[in-house]
Amino acid sequence: MNKKELQYGLFPSPISPLSMARGYTLAEVAFSPLGYLLWLENRADRGVIVVQPLNGEGRRDLNSEFSVRAKVGYGGGDFAVWEEWVYFVVADQGRIYRQPLRGGQAQPLTPAFGRAASPTPSPNGKWLAYVHTYEDKDVVAIVDTAGQRWPQILAQGEDFYMQPAWHPQGRHLAWIAWNHPNMPWDGTWLRLAELEEHRGCLHCVAIETLAGDEQTSVFQPLFSPNGRHLAYVAESEDWWQIWLYDLHTRSKRQLTTFPAEHGLPAWLQGLRTFQFSPDGRWIYCVRNQNAQDRLIRISVESGAETPIELDPPYTVLGQICLGEWQGQTLVALIASAANIPPRVITAYEDGRTRVWGRAYTEEIPPEAYSVAQPIEWAGLDGETVHGLYYPPHSLSASGRGLPPLIVGVHGGPTSQVKNGFNPRAQFFATRGYAFLEVNYRGSTGYGRAYREKLRASWGLYDVQDAVSGAQACVQRGLADGEKLVILGGSAGGFTVLKALEDYPSFFKAGICLFGISNHFKLAQETHKFEARYLDHLLGPLPEAAAVYRERSPIYSVDRIRDPLAIFQGEEDAVVPRAQSDEIVESLRRRGVPHVYHVYPGEGHGFRKSETIEHFYKAVEAFLKEYVLFR
Repeated sequence: MNKKELQYGLFPSPISPLSMARGYTLAEVAFSPLGYLLWLENRADRGVIVVQPLNGEGRRDLNSEFSVRAKVGYGGGDFAVWEEWVYFVVADQGRIYRQPLRGGQAQPLTPAFGRAASPTPSPNGKWLAYVHTYEDKDVVAIVDTAGQRWPQILAQGEDFYMQPAWHPQGRHLAWIAWNHPNMPWDGTWLRLAELEEHRGCLHCVAIETLAGDEQTSVFQPLFSPNGRHLAYVAESEDWWQIWLYDLHTRSKRQLTTFPAEHGLPAWLQGLRTFQFSPDGRWIYCVRNQNAQDRLIRISVESGAETPIELDPPYTVLGQICLGEWQGQTLVALIASAANIPPRVITAYEDGRTRVWGRAYTEEIPPEAYSVAQPIEWAGLDGETVHGLYYPPHSLSASGRGLPPLIVGVHGGPTSQVKNGFNPRAQFFATRGYAFLEVNYRGSTGYGRAYREKLRASWGLYDVQDAVSGAQACVQRGLADGEKLVILGGSAGGFTVLKALEDYPSFFKAGICLFGISNHFKLAQETHKFEARYLDHLLGPLPEAAAVYRERSPIYSVDRIRDPLAIFQGEEDAVVPRAQSDEIVESLRRRGVPHVYHVYPGEGHGFRKSETIEHFYKAVEAFLKEYVLFR
């Protein structure tokens, strides 16, 4: 097929702003032993649990009344299943409901105050443990699943709790806890509680610490089906590895040793990277190496590993869950690849997969997408930096000269962009832009030493690595050095503002979504989860006040002279609107080219279809005016 030669950035793309707005987010997946697969679809601003019989009968939504979404911290831990019951958190109430899986009305189990997350049914189905927060006090709570008693507190006194897990005999409960100023990837404790029933209620009679400390992070406790072992992820020689604690001998051993990540930064409740097989002989885990995931089966007894090669070859895997169906072990996952949008799949041990749910309609053929290329380059100080490069790609057009480059900066900043489906990158790459996702120093996925490079250095390495990444693309003939753009949201938005200040005219334009502009105000106004995050990234106050002032973009905003597009949610509680308003006021006063859009009803991250569609239309128009046709 002959391709028409067009200017880069003006390719006809099969991905429209409307199609970007109509995709779903797949957030959770679970099995019911009664033969059902359930998952959570975030449809715009509404969370819906989908019920799919494994016999292939038609799927249905669990209910049409409630939006399911937990809101402790950044969310997660939205629902759980036990036998014929589904337990879920209602978004606008923060309370837990239960509903019969096969049909029937939902009934509330917890009162309408505070916020709940991670509902976790006991093995006998009589109790429900969960995480609860109210007036900035977090606890592990418990309620009877019949809803006949007032909830009780099982554990309190720590700043944060996460990932409650029941022993199969129901007499012990494990969880993760940590305190300010740590984040859950800095240092946490694995607690084990002995429970006793008294006067119809369960109480903690003893709590011990099995792993972790203020410098060692622990993630996802999980008991083996026979109750012998408690598995968890903890750091060992720079990597998150899987460990087993033997409850009989009270000894622990490291199960995995491969130099890769077997855990995640726990930004959300309810995250999972491994599961026991139903017979307890195996652990199935998701291993992250070089921004790409693999499914691995590991012998609990010997530690011997067997990679499971999925067909098709998915490269990003999430929320692993195991069950049995017709005598076979099934692995359920949320899976994607660079040219395969997120799906809910099940996989057999031989790698055969079946698709049950899709985040997008998938009318676009896989060959129409740009295939990401993992790349490395030397930072401004010579250290290695990682990223993913998406070349411009079209089935019908080719470009003249070199393409414009958009440098994407992820949020967090403790996060990572993996080599899976990236709708944002594809939107631009299929229009003829090159797109570079920078996993700057401070990102996860490359070991603890790499992740901790941003300690006291936020606003330095992230900015430098975005600049050096763009320079590397230009030097390798992958981008036009006169058409460089930087884009990011939240912490990535901060990097956008700082890059435009520290490297004026290097980027010809910036796109900032709810970016942090004032670290003093962020420390005072942000939500509890991140209230002390800056202690690590910049330093504690008041000792580090000079650093806060130096790194806050608002104090050097007069140095921004390149065109800037700013997008902000009106109800953002993480980075309040005032932070963007201050930046925009300076741009207006000085006549710097800019656009500013504030979206009513949106918080930290955009969910509404009309918001997302408008955002991409506005960005396209902005780039045409200030980059393509400048």
